[in-house]
This record gives sequence, structure tokens and C-alpha cells, in this order.
Amino acid sequence: MQKLNFPTYTFRFKNSENKVSIFDAIRKKFVILQPEEWVRQHCVAYLIQEKGYPKSLINVEKELKVNGLAKRYDIVVFNPDGTIHLIVECKSATIEINQSTFDQIARYNLTLSADYLMVTNGINHYYCQMDFKNERYQFLKNLPSYSKL
Repeated sequence: MQKLNFPTYTFRFKNSENKVSIFDAIRKKFVILQPEEWVRQHCVAYLIQEKGYPKSLINVEKELKVNGLAKRYDIVVFNPDGTIHLIVECKSATIEINQSTFDQIARYNLTLSADYLMVTNGINHYYCQMDFKNERYQFLKNLPSYSKL
């Protein structure tokens, strides 16, 4: 798999029927290693190991309804009170992050109301803080660490 713009992490892999799987510590199961999954697993490791977010507050690949349509978010981090702190949209490293990527996560956030958004293709990472009063987001240089919440 491609080298990503994250620190180096240790992952568990298994090979079965000529398909490589990676262990997802949040879902507690092996999932087929696709390019987007590679980015997602690095991002989860980054949130836990670099930013100090507890595993118990992280959710991966769950369905949500956006305008009546079933969609799936990549990563959500909850606040201890159950509100949503962060939504992460992961793309494969070969996918360029553009306005439609931000539009996608903004649509998800109409339903989820997260305080922060992160968009990454593993190479480029973008962080935003929501300004609900003015209905816009402000770009940040980095995500806050869990201890700063």
C-alpha cells in the first residue's frame, strides 16, 4: 500500500483467499484492505495515538440518513455527552480532495451537527471548525487534542 502522510503505525493483517485484510480496532474485526480503508485505518490510529481520542468515543463506517437517502460516514468521534465532536471523510490517496468532497461532508454534517470536520486522502488533510451561527466552517491548521476539549 501507498505511504501516507501520517506517522508510521503498526497494523495487523491477514491473507485469506488471496485478499489482504487489516484489523479494525474500532469494529474489532478484519476488513478487506482497500485504498480508502488504508487511509481510514491510519486516520483512526492518528486520532487515538496522536490526538488522544478514546477508542470508546470513535465510530467507523455507520449508516446515516441524509435527505432520506442512506449514506455511510467514515469516522465519527463523539463527545462524552453523546453529541458529535468530529466527522472524518476519508478518500483513497489517488482521489483529489475538491469542493465536492467538502460538500459531501457538509451534507453529512447537516444531519450530524459535528463541531469539527476533517477531510483526508492520506496525503492531504484538511481540518475545519463549524460556525453554526453563521452557517460556515473555518479552516484550521490542526485538530484539537482530546485533552483540550
